[in-house]
Amino acid sequence: MSKGLIVQKFGGSSVANVERIQNVARRVADYKRKGYDLVVVVSALGDTTDELIELAHKINTEPSEREMDMLLSTGEQISVALLAMAIHKLGFEAISFTGAQVGIITDTAHTRARIIRINTEKIKEELKKGRIVIVAGFQGVTLNQDITTLGRGGSDLTAVALSKELCADECEIYTDVDGIYTTDPRIEPKARKIKEITFDEMLEMASLGAQVMQARSIEVAKKFNVAIHVRSSFSTNRGTMIIQEVKRMENVVVSAVTLNKNESKVTICDVPDKPGIAAKIFGQLAESGVNVDMIVQNVSHTRHTDISFTVSKSDLNKALKVTRAVGKAIGAGEVLQDEDIARVSIVGVGMKSHPGVAAKMFQVLAQNKINIEMISTSDISISCIIQKKFAENAVRALHDKFGLAK
Repeated sequence: MSKGLIVQKFGGSSVANVERIQNVARRVADYKRKGYDLVVVVSALGDTTDELIELAHKINTEPSEREMDMLLSTGEQISVALLAMAIHKLGFEAISFTGAQVGIITDTAHTRARIIRINTEKIKEELKKGRIVIVAGFQGVTLNQDITTLGRGGSDLTAVALSKELCADECEIYTDVDGIYTTDPRIEPKARKIKEITFDEMLEMASLGAQVMQARSIEVAKKFNVAIHVRSSFSTNRGTMIIQEVKRMENVVVSAVTLNKNESKVTICDVPDKPGIAAKIFGQLAESGVNVDMIVQNVSHTRHTDISFTVSKSDLNKALKVTRAVGKAIGAGEVLQDEDIARVSIVGVGMKSHPGVAAKMFQVLAQNKINIEMISTSDISISCIIQKKFAENAVRALHDKFGLAK
């Protein structure tokens, strides 16, 4: 009789070499010994994905997105097969599958596909036979049998989606840190592990640059109320639970500080100040699949205005190409780019009911002589674009000012 079904996901750093793959195999085998059914989602080994991207760009600086998916999906195929072999050696039955083989059906948006449905029959059949099922994360297949990938960190999404479809008893995300911290401990050693965090806060943190979880995976977890346990592959300690609601003391205003150095700023100068121009610019960017984040438009006194916006570094070349073409068509001036920026953000559900949080943040940055170039806010976060060279100093100052080490 099974004790229940657990979906476990192991990131690239957890399977970076032979010793680590064997460590994961032992961990999975321990759960099997205790009587659990297991579906294990695995990322590509270590830096394999980055190495494959680099290789592709040596061949062609603008590779086809379909062929990129063909290439990048091979990384996970290697890791699932090796993990299955390591589990076999420990005397347990395991079987590995690609995303296509287990029926993860996606739309046709190559390199950032969305899951449409998952056919779980094959997984259920193998679980009935008592096997550990190992699934390649980060990938799926279109109805036309084209291989797709789910975007950076997509293995998290695979794990959460499988947890939902299989009605798993627990979804565990294993990584190289032992939970979610108040900020990146590599930047601020006083960062503190958070025991429980809400889906809303985690979603905000993930979309603002915290690299522990993929934002889209948290969206799905929130939508279907899939509780997630983020923990370390290298210790047995409890990690951080990401859940619907957290019973906290009223006075917790800010929960975390995040940093994203992966952004670039694009500025279109001398844009004619008339209706429909912004719609034209951002409509074209959306059609090209460019995700725009912050937008600032200067007040016009001359019938011309400057528009600045931020995009991820991976979208910069595409954004510049589109912006220059649209700029020419509407009679705007030159297009400028700035890659030496970073976004520092504070996140916390408590902000909704506490005035003065933004003022406190701006004051801290001013005291540290850090200039703010752009600002954006939501109900539970405030973000500032600053020069990259001040980024880590800003994180430490804000972490200290909002008392997050306590």
